[in-house]
Amino acid sequence: MQNPTSAIEPHSDASLAPSQDTQLGISVVVPVFNEEQSLRPLYDALTAALDGLGQSYEILFVDDGSRDGSFDTLKALHTEDQRVRVIRFRRNFGKTPALVAGFSHAHGKIVFTMDADLQDDPAEMGRFLEKLDEGYDLVSGWKYPRHDPITKTWPSFFFNRMVSASTGVRLHDINCGFKAYRREVLDDVKLYGELHRFIPVLAHQRGFRVTEVKVRHHKRKYGRSKYGARRFLRGFLDLVMVVFLMQYLQTPLRLFGTIGLISTVAGVLVDLYVVLDRFLPFGSHQEIHNRPLLFVGILLLIFGISFILTGLQSEMIRHFAYRPEDEYSIRQVLD
Repeated sequence: MQNPTSAIEPHSDASLAPSQDTQLGISVVVPVFNEEQSLRPLYDALTAALDGLGQSYEILFVDDGSRDGSFDTLKALHTEDQRVRVIRFRRNFGKTPALVAGFSHAHGKIVFTMDADLQDDPAEMGRFLEKLDEGYDLVSGWKYPRHDPITKTWPSFFFNRMVSASTGVRLHDINCGFKAYRREVLDDVKLYGELHRFIPVLAHQRGFRVTEVKVRHHKRKYGRSKYGARRFLRGFLDLVMVVFLMQYLQTPLRLFGTIGLISTVAGVLVDLYVVLDRFLPFGSHQEIHNRPLLFVGILLLIFGISFILTGLQSEMIRHFAYRPEDEYSIRQVLD
């Protein structure tokens, strides 16, 4: 089944928002950034795989501010096949905004994501659907064996181990771009910044069932990788944020208050020791103002009170931003 939708022209503000009465079986969202040579081979592979699944589908490319001829190629594909839809950003905003835009405009009950570099194999889509049929809500790809340089594989290995240890979501390749989602996962999970790599963690936290399947991985044929050391550092900082959101989003005072109380008590004990050491008979009788330890205690008191006030302020923000639907995720209602 075809779904005619016009691609956004370079200076158009037209919306690609899906109509409410349109429902397709599968949507494939593909972020694109300077992948001109890969797009037509990817389209050919996608249509061959999707035609074999026997479901209605669309392919939604999100041009994330490409500076090569990617958009011209996408525009040509849209002209040839109305199942191809295109969103074009005014500049490069990043992968998370590209995915969010794709998700918000996708019509499918099942949404696939994959990269545009031809390293993912669309022929694997049937295996993802089999896992979804088993009752899972999100299926993540596990590139095995992985054909990337060691500068990508080793940082990825350690990052995946950190994520598994800190979140309890046991995936071998959490940042794999090849994933399949039920529509309700994307409607429930909030994405911003660079949280796209943590969608399985966020979905798991909301109660969705998450699993993975091994997928074939191909060497990059065209273009160059967008991976770098800075991306690994950002990923680590985002992991800290995700762990905080999972544990203390609803009760921030428990974190800041605990740290503040520990620091405050430590400061009181340190300064009390300095005072007693000055005046008790068995003390050293050193002048208090000459003891560096006194100022350590004062700093601990200041830090402790600051953390407690931060926790209280966070609770106030939480109170005024409270939305009941954030407290739970409904799986089914029987009326």
